[in-house]
Amino acid sequence: MIYNSTYSDLEKEIETNSLVGKKYNLLKSIRLGGIGSKRLIVDELGSKLKDLIKQKSDIIYSNIELRNKGIIVYIVDRQKRYTWVIPFYKLVIYKTPSFSIHSEGTFIRYSNKLNHKENLVFFKKLLEHKFNYNKHSNQI
Repeated sequence: MIYNSTYSDLEKEIETNSLVGKKYNLLKSIRLGGIGSKRLIVDELGSKLKDLIKQKSDIIYSNIELRNKGIIVYIVDRQKRYTWVIPFYKLVIYKTPSFSIHSEGTFIRYSNKLNHKENLVFFKKLLEHKFNYNKHSNQI
């Protein structure tokens, strides 16, 4: 699910919580060592995201929030903010020279120019959560 989140929308928030779970509370967030990535620079967008975000010459920034059943990718383009909600069972991550996130026929590829080491730690944590979620859901 991709939507414009510049202004809050209670219906979208409820739908987001049903797809990827509610936000972690402060204590759980501290125990996990943080639940968000550092700022990421977007290198390339898939077609669905390109249709929403009309990139001129500005740099597009993004960050990722970890939830218990998936992730939320926030993309900031000038004064607009877009949210891409991805449940773990639809999430695919590739690590080539850079990281890319794929889901439902679209993707976002990130540059390695900013906060690479810190985000490497975050992506390892994200993959661990995805693995544990898949392992737990297969046992049920």
